[in-house]
Amino acid sequence: MESSKIVEGKVVLVTGAGRGIGFEIAKMMAANGAKVVINDLGVELSGTGADVKLAEQAAEKIRAMGGEAVGNSDSVSDWDGAVRMVKTAVDAFGRIDCVVNNAAILRDTYFHKMSREDWDLSIGVILTGSFYVSRAAADYFRAQQSGSYIHVTSTSGLIGGVGQANYGAAKLGLQGLSKGIALDMQRFNVRSNIVAPTAFTRMTESIPTFTEEQKQRAAARRTIAPEKNAPLIVYLASDRAAHVTGQIFYNRDNEIYLFSQPRPIRSAHNGNGWTPDDIADLVMPAFQQSFVPLEKTRDVFKSYLP
Repeated sequence: MESSKIVEGKVVLVTGAGRGIGFEIAKMMAANGAKVVINDLGVELSGTGADVKLAEQAAEKIRAMGGEAVGNSDSVSDWDGAVRMVKTAVDAFGRIDCVVNNAAILRDTYFHKMSREDWDLSIGVILTGSFYVSRAAADYFRAQQSGSYIHVTSTSGLIGGVGQANYGAAKLGLQGLSKGIALDMQRFNVRSNIVAPTAFTRMTESIPTFTEEQKQRAAARRTIAPEKNAPLIVYLASDRAAHVTGQIFYNRDNEIYLFSQPRPIRSAHNGNGWTPDDIADLVMPAFQQSFVPLEKTRDVFKSYLP
């Protein structure tokens, strides 16, 4: 397997890596010298069902290319499962250097039709699962005084998407999780960043299209291969990214974006305090010109291609 060796000797756990973007990340990690644990429960997009053979089958593909990989079929949304998948890395390869929290499910529906299960499954896999796996690796990272977390987010959370209140909340929650990890773990030389990918995958193919514009965008997305997202994530796992932490990136075909993070943009002060009427009469009219528009991802990024 040809390798530039940027992550030579690193041990990397990639969740949800049985196929799609996760598999391409794992494959490029191995091609660049890493030893990889491929975690995947093998569930359907909705989080139902399971194929415990999927992870090991993906690992076998990487081994057939000359890489080093093992499979793990535990669930990220189970605390003990998260501990076991990290232990899989340590047992197989002697250490763990990077966690890529990629596992996700999709339960798209309008907010006013969203069920408790839709919410709980999305938050459980994407946000809680990322915490569980990250926490399971934290003691190893502290002991060795090094490590890198990479959390796979989405513009559905960073910007917004129709019918994705659950998915968006979980994906945006990763921003808070990542920043908290970056702050708490910096004393141990541990980094944490998030990356929003763009690609045509089994997940994006399942997103319903209702308008002609949505159909055109879906067609354009078909030309963006999942492997386009792997180089940035492999870089963030490497020692060459030792100075990069607490950041938000967006990968879009051949473009890489650095996202801003929430900061104050206007303020109002009244030494005597405010009444509700004061706020209505004075503060909001002054603030309104700086309001962030109610935009969706497709409003900010007009097309999926340059």
